[in-house]
Amino acid sequence: MKIVNLSIDSSISWTCKSTWKKARYNTLWCLLGCSIGDFGTILFFQYSSYSLPTHYIMLLAIANGILTSIALETFILSFTHPLFSAFKTAVGMSIISMIGMEVAMNLVDVILTGGAIINIYVIVPMLLAGYFTPLPYNYYMLKKYNKACH
Repeated sequence: MKIVNLSIDSSISWTCKSTWKKARYNTLWCLLGCSIGDFGTILFFQYSSYSLPTHYIMLLAIANGILTSIALETFILSFTHPLFSAFKTAVGMSIISMIGMEVAMNLVDVILTGGAIINIYVIVPMLLAGYFTPLPYNYYMLKKYNKACH
């Protein structure tokens, strides 16, 4: 397993428009995948008779968000890569981004609703937090290592 050094690198230019564009694109795909699993899990517990403490629901939502994001990214990459290679790329390049995205989304949900609750007022703030939290990391990975998921 390769360890990535995330120390501040002064040689990175943070003004590259094409890298920001690619980072935004990658982050949107990740957000779509994460949101499916995250929102689906929270809505399941919100509308079913099953009951768990909020922190358990949030942990499940984070795990399911990561799994659905990996599944979506693997599917997208499978059009241009062999399936195992697509899966390996989706897992290897996205996990830190997905964890940050999921934690940000769920923190916003708990702060705004007081629990694991999806309503019309929390969706947009959750998506914004989930999008902007990993965006600099995704840019950094593209710029420093020329690595992307999509």
